[in-house]
Amino acid sequence: MLAFLIFCCLSLFSCTATPSLTPPTASASSHTLQDTLRCETIRYRQQDFDVVYVDLRKDSLQLYWRDTTGKPLRSLANLKKLFAQQGRRLRFGMNAGMYLADRSPQGLYIENGKIIQPIIPPKKGYGNFYLQPNGVFYFSGDSAKVCTTEQYLQRSINANYATQSGPMLVIDQQLHPVFVEGSKNLNIRNGVGVISPHELVFVISKQEVNLYDFAMLFKEKLHCANALYLDGFISQAYLPRLNRKQLGGNFGVMIGL
Repeated sequence: MLAFLIFCCLSLFSCTATPSLTPPTASASSHTLQDTLRCETIRYRQQDFDVVYVDLRKDSLQLYWRDTTGKPLRSLANLKKLFAQQGRRLRFGMNAGMYLADRSPQGLYIENGKIIQPIIPPKKGYGNFYLQPNGVFYFSGDSAKVCTTEQYLQRSINANYATQSGPMLVIDQQLHPVFVEGSKNLNIRNGVGVISPHELVFVISKQEVNLYDFAMLFKEKLHCANALYLDGFISQAYLPRLNRKQLGGNFGVMIGL
């Protein structure tokens, strides 16, 4: 009987101790490579949108226009290639404003604290860019803002990065006054809004949407006091986390994370 009890005790010890000797599985090491970028697809007003949340206290965001030779990058594929050449991985990319025929930025563009293109003061003109009020998205360090062009000109701002576009979508919690509910002017659209001094949200529609619904998404669903339209029709995004891997385009300025 004593021998039987000893055998049972040894067997119990063996069964409980063995798992602690098992080395970590491969999934434990691969977890360190997992992209923790916060993003989601949301449905609003019977339409779907891909949404990316960026916290500048943790995420390294920049604007890009030209490659190392000085030529416009133009496509998200070239932006991804630039990251790879620098030993980095592109987690999120998107076109970031309107441009001229030579793919130079239309309106204010600041990169690494240098003004590349000057700001265009508020004035009437053809196209969405001149649908007043238009605005500026800018950031420095861990803080960012979206404001109207007029507000930008009234402030003393030293931004590390800035891009001018238009129209504004949300202005101090109010929709742009010219947007019409039920408008048939539909396009794929992308834009940026500010949730807090440190947190941004980038959105691109999955289907064609009018400006009213797009702006209401930023105001009602994402609670952005200010938001700016970046572009439409040609807009694309590289967002592997949501299986959106568009690498085309013929853009001017782009966002890279």
